[in-house]
Amino acid sequence: MNYRTDRYGNQLSILGFGCMRFPTKMGRIDMDETEREIVAAVKNGVNYFDTAYIYPGSEAALGEILEKNRLRDSVNIATKLPHYLIKSREGLDRLFSEELRRLRTDHVDYYLMHMLTDTDTWDRLKALGIEQWLSEKRASGQIRQVGFSYHGNSDMFCKLVDAWDWDFCQIQYNYMDEHSQAGRRGLDHAHAKGIPVIIMEPLRGGKLVRRLPHDAADLFAKHPAGYTPAQWAFKWLWNQPEVTVVLSGMNSMEMLTENIETAASSQAGEFGPDEEAFLKQVVKAINAKMKVPCTGCGYCQPCPKGVDIPGAFAAYNRRYQEGKFWGTVDYVICTALRKNATAASNCIGCGKCEQHCPQGIEIRKQLESVKKEFEGPIYKIVSKVVSKFAHF
Repeated sequence: MNYRTDRYGNQLSILGFGCMRFPTKMGRIDMDETEREIVAAVKNGVNYFDTAYIYPGSEAALGEILEKNRLRDSVNIATKLPHYLIKSREGLDRLFSEELRRLRTDHVDYYLMHMLTDTDTWDRLKALGIEQWLSEKRASGQIRQVGFSYHGNSDMFCKLVDAWDWDFCQIQYNYMDEHSQAGRRGLDHAHAKGIPVIIMEPLRGGKLVRRLPHDAADLFAKHPAGYTPAQWAFKWLWNQPEVTVVLSGMNSMEMLTENIETAASSQAGEFGPDEEAFLKQVVKAINAKMKVPCTGCGYCQPCPKGVDIPGAFAAYNRRYQEGKFWGTVDYVICTALRKNATAASNCIGCGKCEQHCPQGIEIRKQLESVKKEFEGPIYKIVSKVVSKFAHF
């Protein structure tokens, strides 16, 4: 296993174990198989395990397995505060205590604000006293380091990075999202401030392996390096020294074994111009299936009415590349899970965005298509539920 350091010099395995997708049996977490994989991962040097309060059964399963095998002191636990469920300081204490109980531990090594979407949300948390609360938990040793996970565009990500003295952060990043989500710009910004970056969705939930367009899969199959699509994706990430840990939801021993072997053989600077050019060919083949040629550059922002144009187009493209479910999930995250409305339906057709788009996209026309695709009755119900129970 190879290691990189966090902000304070602690060694973290470059491969982290994502605990959202543990193996299941009959609709429940398969504890025997999960235990086998976690023990094997630790034995092979993996020391970063990422879970969350809202991952069903995940915290409890991880805590039970680590305690049973006496592995707690050999690993770092990262879990997340579901701030969107918090209305008071007492709520912070209650949820954190429940997480410690589930994890069977007296401290969390890396604690994240889960899906921190914008600075308005962070301001709301500050008004609830989150800064003092985190300071107290740090002082007591119950929380070692504080960060946030993020889905959204690079502009807002950079603002969040600058909004507080974070110890680390977590972003969706892969060779398809180099210029969308937080992107390379966000990665570089965090790195320049000395903030380690944890990577989630390196394979876009497995879609860069299982659901590649035929032309892209054919390119991988014919390349003389002989790497699998997953190996290409991981090596592209680890080629960048700004990346600290890459999370993978490894729900089979075969996947775990391959990823461990890839991590052991990967180094920063390993890829040269030829490898980068090859992956650009792959991206081009995948993008050929895109509905909107948006690169996520953000020149169209800010919209006078707050529409998250890059986020809306990214979700729309994902819907046609990977299926309606994942596109809808992305659209809900970038619109409904925001304090201020960012949905395509807020567009008033002013056209300001189109004056700045380097790709010459007919943004107003495409936003209308996005609205028709996503903002049906189910979306409206979800938005109402979110606005009622989530607090931004």
